[in-house]
Amino acid sequence: MKPGSGTLVIDISGEKAEAYEGTYQCTAHNDHGTAVSNNIVIRQSRSPLWSKERIEAITVQLGISLVLQCRPPAGLPPPVIFWMDNNFQKLPLDKRVSQALNGDLYFSNVLAEDTRNDYICYARFPHTQTIQQKQPISVTVQEIDTMNETVAALYNITTFSANPAREQRPGFLTPLGATSTKMVLRGETLELECIAEGLPTPDMSWQKDGGELPTSRVSFLNYKKTLKISDVGEADAGDYTCTATNRLGTVDHVIKVTVKAAPFWISAPRNLILAPNETGILTCRVSGDPKPEIRWFVNGILLENAPEDHTRKVDDDTVILSNVQSGSSAVYQCNASNEFGYLMANAFVNVLAEPPRVLTPPNQVYQVITNSPALLDCATFGSPIPSITWFKDGKISIKSGDPYVIHENGTLEINVAQSQNSGKYTCIATNNLGIKENHVYLEVKEPTRILKQPEYKVVQRGMSAVFECKVKHDPSLVPTMTWLKNNGELPDDERFEVDTDSLVIKDVMDEDEGTYTCIMNTSLDQDSATAMLTVVEKPDPATDLELTDQTERSVRLTWIPGDEHNSPTQKFLIQYEDLLHQPGVWVNMTEVPGTSTTAHLNLSPFVYYSFRVLAKNQVGYSQPSQASHQYRTNPAAPDDNPSDVQGEGTEPGNLVISWKPLTGFQSNGPGLEYKVLWRQKDVDEEWSSTTVANVTQVVVTGTPIFVPYEIKVQSLNDYGNGPEAEVIIGYSGEDLPTSAPDGVLVMVHNSTLAEVHWEPVSSHSIRGKLKGYKVYYRRERGLHKTEEEADQESQDQVLTFSGNSTEGSLPGLQPYSLYNLFIRVLNNKGEGPPSPDKQFETPEGVPGPPSFLNVLNPSLDSLTLEWGPPLNNNGRLIGYTLTYQPVNNTVEMGTVKMMEFPVNETTVTLDNLNSSVLYKFDLSAKTIKGAGANTTKEASTVMETTVPSRHVDIATQGWFIGLMCAIALLILVLLIVCFIKRNKGGKYPVKEKEEAHQDPEIQPMKEDDGTFGEYSDTEDHKPLKGSRTPSNGTVRRDESDDSLVDYGEGGDGQFNEDGSFIGQYSGKKEKDTHEGNESSEAPSPVNAMNSFV
Repeated sequence: MKPGSGTLVIDISGEKAEAYEGTYQCTAHNDHGTAVSNNIVIRQSRSPLWSKERIEAITVQLGISLVLQCRPPAGLPPPVIFWMDNNFQKLPLDKRVSQALNGDLYFSNVLAEDTRNDYICYARFPHTQTIQQKQPISVTVQEIDTMNETVAALYNITTFSANPAREQRPGFLTPLGATSTKMVLRGETLELECIAEGLPTPDMSWQKDGGELPTSRVSFLNYKKTLKISDVGEADAGDYTCTATNRLGTVDHVIKVTVKAAPFWISAPRNLILAPNETGILTCRVSGDPKPEIRWFVNGILLENAPEDHTRKVDDDTVILSNVQSGSSAVYQCNASNEFGYLMANAFVNVLAEPPRVLTPPNQVYQVITNSPALLDCATFGSPIPSITWFKDGKISIKSGDPYVIHENGTLEINVAQSQNSGKYTCIATNNLGIKENHVYLEVKEPTRILKQPEYKVVQRGMSAVFECKVKHDPSLVPTMTWLKNNGELPDDERFEVDTDSLVIKDVMDEDEGTYTCIMNTSLDQDSATAMLTVVEKPDPATDLELTDQTERSVRLTWIPGDEHNSPTQKFLIQYEDLLHQPGVWVNMTEVPGTSTTAHLNLSPFVYYSFRVLAKNQVGYSQPSQASHQYRTNPAAPDDNPSDVQGEGTEPGNLVISWKPLTGFQSNGPGLEYKVLWRQKDVDEEWSSTTVANVTQVVVTGTPIFVPYEIKVQSLNDYGNGPEAEVIIGYSGEDLPTSAPDGVLVMVHNSTLAEVHWEPVSSHSIRGKLKGYKVYYRRERGLHKTEEEADQESQDQVLTFSGNSTEGSLPGLQPYSLYNLFIRVLNNKGEGPPSPDKQFETPEGVPGPPSFLNVLNPSLDSLTLEWGPPLNNNGRLIGYTLTYQPVNNTVEMGTVKMMEFPVNETTVTLDNLNSSVLYKFDLSAKTIKGAGANTTKEASTVMETTVPSRHVDIATQGWFIGLMCAIALLILVLLIVCFIKRNKGGKYPVKEKEEAHQDPEIQPMKEDDGTFGEYSDTEDHKPLKGSRTPSNGTVRRDESDDSLVDYGEGGDGQFNEDGSFIGQYSGKKEKDTHEGNESSEAPSPVNAMNSFV
């Protein structure tokens, strides 16, 4: 035995291990009883030798099944079987050749390559670390013809079937027969095996009759020849069918599985702590198949053999202990057994009388997160078992129920803790021997939450990546931010900068790609969020450019794409260089999708091509690839004619024919020239032509004015003409129009708008492309008698009406005016002659506002208005309209008054106005068309104020405030003078009375405390001069509430009626605070003295 423990150490170095084989059991004993352990069986591991046997050589026909038996010696534990050859190489196993659970080697059918003389079965005994081998087995596989000859020689047979059967229907090598049985214990692993013969090799399948296989616990081994079910339960009992199939047929075998069970616990007996005279129950609930037998022991002695105890009653799996007494403590054992095993459990019955004790440390603080459960411990000990009650904040009794649960062990559980659950909790443990309480504290914290999670980033190599991770947490908890990369630590690299709420990765590299997680930890909880970083870059250049399928006008270009760098290639751009015409200049030729690696290119003649490829992804274009080999095309006639051919005259009598020339790439050969052809349209004449080179225009002279011409420009070179040129229409040069519009008519719509109409000129007189008509008009003078002279400042106004217009509007005219108008036609060359002048008049309109409105001589109840006529009468003025109304300080208007004046009056005096009032004046002029815009002015009848206030409050005027302050100061001086004179006259009678009958509670104040005299008139119940206010902070007023403070602007001081200044001790702040609590009783001198403390 090991000292101080129950461990038994057996040293077998001195003798054989067999001497210690057997069943061991540990017994523990003290004054309170005896406990026993389960039985422990010790056996020596064995690795016996293979028995000597003679192994006969095996000869087998091709295609027939074969079984090689291993049959190793029985070891403890059983050996591990495997088959090898003489070179210690494992024999290959497959669907046709397999090793059974018992170690035998099965051939569903034999092949010629199965012939060998070294099939050796090995048995490895793990505990002894030894390997035993069987004698080698020799197997010879004979072809069918050879086998026939052997059999014929042996049995003198001369006739055989001409076509012996080489294929065989499936059949089972193991297990044999149509059905078999299998028993397995509950909780163990079930292994079912079916190995079939047949040619071709059969396929195996499994199913359970009347149910499905438990997919989570099922596995198939040995090419589905073995079905394995782990952790077997009663539901796994039943019939299992294995099926072998080949093209010749199918065969089934049914394995009937029964599940037995060694005893297992449903409820093991538990320790009991009982107080004297209590009753306890021990329960031993077990199950098994077959049903286990239950036997009870006490202190290791079978209960039937133990001393009789009338307080003890046994009922199968239950022991009832009634009215236990001190000293009856014991250990009870429950033993449950059947043929497959047994269970043993100890239960200590302790009879104890103890007052309650709380084992949970006092004043323990529990911290939980909002909405999570909170468990407040109240571990107790006592006998009888204490009852537990809980209180919150010392007064609220907690009952079990939502949201609280009080567990049997005294723990208080709050299912979903909220902030209002924070506080002090008291658990009280009580039994008949005493009471004990304990206090714990609960703090409910706000959860840690990531408000802004890091987002998926796609970043170009060399740029910076920023992951934001903004978190909210309880302010009383200390958070710790941790960043992980691919669930590991961040690289030790200064490029990684961790801030309070972000991670910055500078100069991103390819190896930075991965998953980044921010974790915010507190002592109570954590939150995390994850984002991916993908590093992208421009693609690598394509490589291995190759030209194939070469023809005169086409070639196929193929290439190998470069690395995409995590950004798929969107397209490939193929460029070419013309080494003949534009060496060093790369021109975009075509694009193909990013999934292509080849392009068919159409070529032009007479070009020395070189190609390159650029790949484009989301980041941008790659570097160009290396240029391909040069590819030259032969010259040919041009494929195209010049583009943008135009014909337009620049001067009268000419036609300029221009075009955009072909490039050297488009020339298709040497000697590029242009054949220019022209003829007048709609005139039956031959084409005129000229051939030019290295120019882009031809000037044709002597043409009529502005007539259409048909024009063609064709390209040609030394190898022929280009395609037939397209005919375009051009016009010869223009000249100024020769005629003016007729029939000019003006219709006046109102005083500011007129409409003009005219007849178009003939097309031949335009002598060019019609651009439109220009209308010139000018105000000559006004129609009023004061404006009969011409308007010297007026300028011509011009409106252009494009195209073939015959009318237009003239807006913005000045009313009551005379206008002159003429029209010209317009082409590209210029304007034609003007039409005859046309005059028209505009009617009267409303006038403009009066030019000014001034206020003169304002007094308390009157003022004078003066104004000037409008700058623009727009007609004949017939008078003026004046409206006015008072305006108060809220910008509300008073009653409106209106006055009319003739045109020759420009001033008026308004009487009977209210004094110190602001008025608003609106003045407008009018013609027969109505009144014009207003001129507005505001003025007041108050003379002293330039800009008078709209409302005057006398209480806020400076002069009034100053006057009141002066009066208050004068009264104060008079009161002080009277007080001084009164003191010079001697003591008051009340002073003598006080000296004769002095109240010890009332003491006169000293001169050095800042007071003015000694006492005030006691008949008025006034406070002592120099005394502090009563304890309630107020100075009581008697019958009169009249005080100078009511007339001043401040409230910082208060005078008594005898002139004493008591406000030095009771400030305005205290008065405002306590004024509502004044009492009708006289202040107590004691309270007055207490206020000094």
